Amino acid sequence: MNPSSSPPESRVVIVEDDPEVRHGIAQALDLAGLQVSPVPSAEEALRLVEPGMRAVVVTDIRLPGIDGMSLLARLKSLDSALPVIVITGHGDVQTAVEAMRAGAADFIEKPFSSERLAQIARQALLTRGAYLDALHLDDAPQRIEARIVGRSRAMSELRHKLLALADVDANVLIFGETGTGKESAARSLHAFGARARHEFVALNCAGLPESLFDSEIFGHEPGAFTGAASRRIGKIEYAAGGTLFLDEIETMPMLLQAKLLRVLQERSFERLGSNQSRPMQCRIVAGTKVDLRRLSAQGAFREDLYYRLAVVELRLPPLRERLEDVPLLFQKFVFDSAKAAGVPLRPVPGAYLADLMGREWPGNVRELRNAAERFVLGMVSGQDAAADDPGASFEQRVNAFERQLIVRALQRAGGRVSVAAAAMGLARKTLYDKMRKLHVTRSDVALDESDGAA
Repeated sequence: MNPSSSPPESRVVIVEDDPEVRHGIAQALDLAGLQVSPVPSAEEALRLVEPGMRAVVVTDIRLPGIDGMSLLARLKSLDSALPVIVITGHGDVQTAVEAMRAGAADFIEKPFSSERLAQIARQALLTRGAYLDALHLDDAPQRIEARIVGRSRAMSELRHKLLALADVDANVLIFGETGTGKESAARSLHAFGARARHEFVALNCAGLPESLFDSEIFGHEPGAFTGAASRRIGKIEYAAGGTLFLDEIETMPMLLQAKLLRVLQERSFERLGSNQSRPMQCRIVAGTKVDLRRLSAQGAFREDLYYRLAVVELRLPPLRERLEDVPLLFQKFVFDSAKAAGVPLRPVPGAYLADLMGREWPGNVRELRNAAERFVLGMVSGQDAAADDPGASFEQRVNAFERQLIVRALQRAGGRVSVAAAAMGLARKTLYDKMRKLHVTRSDVALDESDGAA
């Protein structure tokens, strides 16, 4: 499957033996815009579900033949990451705890509203889709989709442009806010063309002292200046046949801009301390977070250098303009961090992903990656581990499970205790009491200051 294309349609498999209830659930989810596959038994569900399927299973606990808990176990054996939502009897906390410990993605108590079920199913589908897409990228790191991640139209178009320009002998200017992935785009230009056989050299202009520019860019001969004991190959020469990426080009002082302009015009350079002219054989890709055209109009950047650099200009969209890419990006970053930390790869809960999609992300993809790393660190630290600890007492497991539910509800509600209480069917004071008892604090979830203090 090509990750830049639309994903296969997801579906909700409904397992319910009562035909009227099954029809009612199917109709409610269908009206909510979800593709449904209703079946009357666990046996039929097992014939329908396949590993890697873009699906969520909603099953009643009480079924003839194979019951809901046994079905959950078999589905988890078939595909451990498949989201399964169980329908329990009202107040049946023990069954809910057992189902969650056995790997259920969520549970819903009878009686329930169709809106609530649709919300849970939609979030589970979000989890499933992000997990499968990220897993596919993880299995195919050599593809451009694994470097330039996203299903949005903007990212699909960017991948197309990068592949089309990979072997074009023209300088490229990449414009994008901090954290949008300018170096990743530059590396893709290099990696998917003939230049991949040679070096990709990245240089941050903001971190390059003016006194070292000539030596760093052009290289130097022995004795060219005090301390130059041996010959040094500069970045332009080292990148011969490949790519030189000049990031934050807008920070380059005017004097250095003039030197770079001459090299681009003459397509040649000299090592410091040498009179021998050498051909410039690398491609220049420059990155900037500001509008260089406007900067040059203000006299703060050489206009002639701008036009030399911007033979082709690419714009990277900020993350706030492509929030639909957040679930896939976040899940991929979680995969990367989990591998580095040596912890199991797990699907990220859909409620958590939905919350991430509601943020502005001023730091863009870089900020999202940092959030994923913190998420994995939370997994490593074993927060609420008692919920999955078979050695814990029943009361400890129930408390840990209840604490998880409260934290999730508060996350969904944006930290507003009154909203979370209403969604959970609790009085606001009751939720506050439970939060105090279970030690749910502001460090666990960003509580809304206007909603009072727990």
